[in-house]
Amino acid sequence: MTSFADDDARLAALANEHGTPCFVYDLATARSDYERLRAALPARVTIAYAVKANPHAALLRTFADLGASFDCASSGELTRVESLASGRLFFTGPGKHTAELKHALDLRARIQAEGFEDLERVEQLAPSRIAVNLRVHPLAAIEESTRILGGNGPSAFGVDEEDLPELARRAARLRRVRIAGLHVFAASNELTADRLAANHAAVFALARRMVKEFHFDLEQIDLGGGLGVAYAPGVAELDVVAVGENLERLLAEHDWFQGRVIVEPGRYLAARCGVYLTRVVRTKFSRGTRFTILEAGVNHLLRPLLVGQPFPVRAIGVDGASSPTTLAGPLCTSLDRLGDVDLPALDPGALLAFLRTGAYGATEAMTKFLSHPEAKEIAV
Repeated sequence: MTSFADDDARLAALANEHGTPCFVYDLATARSDYERLRAALPARVTIAYAVKANPHAALLRTFADLGASFDCASSGELTRVESLASGRLFFTGPGKHTAELKHALDLRARIQAEGFEDLERVEQLAPSRIAVNLRVHPLAAIEESTRILGGNGPSAFGVDEEDLPELARRAARLRRVRIAGLHVFAASNELTADRLAANHAAVFALARRMVKEFHFDLEQIDLGGGLGVAYAPGVAELDVVAVGENLERLLAEHDWFQGRVIVEPGRYLAARCGVYLTRVVRTKFSRGTRFTILEAGVNHLLRPLLVGQPFPVRAIGVDGASSPTTLAGPLCTSLDRLGDVDLPALDPGALLAFLRTGAYGATEAMTKFLSHPEAKEIAV
């Protein structure tokens, strides 16, 4: 059976029906990816979809209907899911406004405190005793293969591990706030189960230290995200079965902990369901380089500029030998590049499909820059 992203006839029909540029999200693919991950993970692991990856309403409802919790990083994201998953919300972010904290408390969302400032304000806002998680930035042992969040270097996120003794001392004076969980998120888009296992083991070791040295009663250990998808050809996909088996072993080794483990996948759940469709406006050669200029660029797909890696892309209904080309958008800036790829010769109007754009596509783009039209978003 042909997958959604490989069905040229269907993609061409969607482009003709809805016009381009547009994002198309296949909900059956999203559902399948969620169910694959759920089946691979131990029963004690809660899946909290990272709304920032793609907040499209149909996608959120699909995951909610499957039982997902939601990781929200703004009051706006809380609003998007508050009617879908009551009691299954997490609220994180390094710069929470007081009004956002109040909103999260009103929704009974689990707050991921970034430091004592968050704890102090929750103490003032909470109507009664409340459990929160504390985000900690580990001192060592956790790294990311591609630097996105910053690994174990200086960070705007969480409280540094070496500052835990002072924070614990101050938090002991709070009467309404109880630190009952650990949150660590130090890596993004990891494709190796063993690297994730090492990161997860380091988080559990940190949790054990918090219990033994600072006497926190931990009900939750939030491992953050990091479950990756491959963007380049020939790169192996993440083995989520191995991820689940490693977590099962880790829970058995740490039998002192009987609470819930939280994971926050966004990219893994949303990327594969999305295809971005756009057309060629013109091509040109400049001093030996072939440029393919498209209807849109970083105003719709910013990731290639941010991380230096293009989305997988195919020319729909075009045969012939491929050769290198630089994909450029229509914006009046030399930053408007979507990557250097191999594609066949393309005429104006040719349709391109950018794959795995269901995560960090439309939601991450510079949509307002130069006032070009926004891309449609269609769920099928």
